[in-house]
Amino acid sequence: MQTRYPTVIAAATLALLAGVLATRQMPARAVPTTLASTPGERVERLDVATAELRATADVYAADAVIEAVRSATVSAQIAGNVTRYYVDAGDRVKRGQLLVRIDTRETDAQVAAGVAAVAQADAQLAQAQLSYDRTAKLLADRFVSQAALDKADADLKSAKAAVQMARAGATQATTARSFAEVRSPVDGVVTRRLAELGELASPGKPLIEVHDPSALRAVASIPQFVLPRIVQVRQADIVFPLLGTTLAATHVTVLPAADVRLLSTQVRADLPSAVPEGVVPGTAAKVMLPTGTVERLVIPAAAVVRRSELVATYVVGRDGQARLRQVRIGETTAGGMVEILAGLDPGEQVRLNTPTAAR
Repeated sequence: MQTRYPTVIAAATLALLAGVLATRQMPARAVPTTLASTPGERVERLDVATAELRATADVYAADAVIEAVRSATVSAQIAGNVTRYYVDAGDRVKRGQLLVRIDTRETDAQVAAGVAAVAQADAQLAQAQLSYDRTAKLLADRFVSQAALDKADADLKSAKAAVQMARAGATQATTARSFAEVRSPVDGVVTRRLAELGELASPGKPLIEVHDPSALRAVASIPQFVLPRIVQVRQADIVFPLLGTTLAATHVTVLPAADVRLLSTQVRADLPSAVPEGVVPGTAAKVMLPTGTVERLVIPAAAVVRRSELVATYVVGRDGQARLRQVRIGETTAGGMVEILAGLDPGEQVRLNTPTAAR
């Protein structure tokens, strides 16, 4: 028994040394990282990204309203009841197309009176001409005085003026008669009707609105403190939050005048000729005006998790564990990166491809 224990100890020591030597001689192998994102969840393969500061475009988002570049509110130019509408809201019309008809009985009477006045003036002119010729002949035979000829000449000139006045009145009546047919001044779409059948139209009363849908623009008001940074801007994006659509402006115009009451300047961003359905005059939009560049802390959108009201991301710690952390996010930048306003530090790693990631 006394000789057995040293033998056992020596054998154990030799086995331990052999194991250590075998371990040192084995080639190094990559051990797969296993992260627990939630209790009980094990992920064998995981992609990670690093939160980093990037120079991104800084923009000023201005509330805007879409309006038509070419639009017209067609009003009545004569008095009368609306007797017929030839178009309705949404109909496409051509320039010069008949839109509305107004009762023409009164204007017809004015045209007839104008024609009669011209005929009467012509008859009086003919009579004055005969009287002048007769008086001139009698003066040559010394049967009348020069004063009689002068009076005949004045009557002739007055008759000629009366003819011109009558013809002008007839032309005016005919023109007024043409105003009973209200026509479109532009090619476009009928926006809405502003009067109903049988309603009394009076000069200046709006009857119908027409706009050209191929020429739209976003109009925004910019505070004067932002103006120095956008005065040279020639491009912008127009965002439609309710439609989930963004369009690139074809041209940006900063008006050379300011509103003294609002201390703001108007900016117009022209839309392309082809726009999605739902982009019509009056639509709410945002004009994104570039004002320079700024450094932002960003992570891929695939790393953002939304659970009800919670916005978070899985942060990978030094121990290889992924833990859910609430963050506050900002705008989505180019390349599918999301700005982090709070909750992360530069250099921290986050988990990608989460099941509920915001894309």
